[in-house]
Amino acid sequence: MVIAAALALAGCGGIAPKSSSLRSVQSLKQGTIDKMKSLGSSPGQGTMVRIFKESNELEIWKQTASGSYKFFKTYEICAYSGTYGPKIKEGDRQAPEGIYNITPGLMNPNSSYYLSFDTGFPNKFDRAHGRTGSDLMVHGDCSSRGCYSMTDEAIAEIYSIMRETFAGGNPVVQMQIFPFRMTPKKLAMYSTNPNIDFWMNIKEGYDRFELSKTPPAWDVCEKKYVFELKGPNGAALDASASCPARGSDPLLTALQARQAADSAEYKLEVAAIEARQSKTAEALAAEEAAKAAAKARGEAMGGFFGGLFGGGQPTADAGAPAGPAPTPAPAPKGS
Repeated sequence: MVIAAALALAGCGGIAPKSSSLRSVQSLKQGTIDKMKSLGSSPGQGTMVRIFKESNELEIWKQTASGSYKFFKTYEICAYSGTYGPKIKEGDRQAPEGIYNITPGLMNPNSSYYLSFDTGFPNKFDRAHGRTGSDLMVHGDCSSRGCYSMTDEAIAEIYSIMRETFAGGNPVVQMQIFPFRMTPKKLAMYSTNPNIDFWMNIKEGYDRFELSKTPPAWDVCEKKYVFELKGPNGAALDASASCPARGSDPLLTALQARQAADSAEYKLEVAAIEARQSKTAEALAAEEAAKAAAKARGEAMGGFFGGLFGGGQPTADAGAPAGPAPTPAPAPKGS
């Protein structure tokens, strides 16, 4: 029991007394149900979650009768731990990034942080890279040790929305976690960041959802995220093995067009940033050179005027010790 408690507290998934489980069965407010209905959705329909660190936003999207998803609501993230970039190891106090599947078993009705659900870290991608961590949650209580914390009111509604989704027969709620909105301009600002390749990889998941408004199926091969790609007979992929050839993908043409346009814009933005940085560096160098020249001129002029007004012209005997005053010669006598 001691070991289990220690593991539960390693992240943000502390277990509260059983009485707190009553929080997990709170009914959705009628206003929430009415808003879903206005979108053509209902509590039992599919749900998707997107998180953006930069803007402290957690988005809920709901599936409609047509099968596509519509934006439902944004909740402010009260706090998250770390900075932009994925979680690497246990104890680094970094909130994860990537694509995660939330299942009913990851819901935590007895959280000591009001309510919570586990992000599913480490997922298949994280494990392929040897990343470690446990109990990385989305929870209430506005405090974080590697998690995403919400207000208690927000997590109560989010938890209930996900609970009703599972009750409606949906086995998974996909959660996409990004450092920022994956636009070419924003990515160009971080082109030299060591995580840029990872962000370009998960951008495909972002792009696919933006284009189709349906959560893309994901897997891992060659230690990278892949989307809408399966092994023979629909089998799961080997995370470290070569990726199989792509089969039918109705979104591929639109995706490639978007990626080509974004790539061109990204390159232009990177070039513009580098040009601005070069211009700034040149201006700073010129300013420093001007300061150094002014300082040298000042020192030279100071030496000149110091010699001119600081005691007259020096003589050849300057600095020699002074001798006795000469004795005047006697005046000549008259005849």
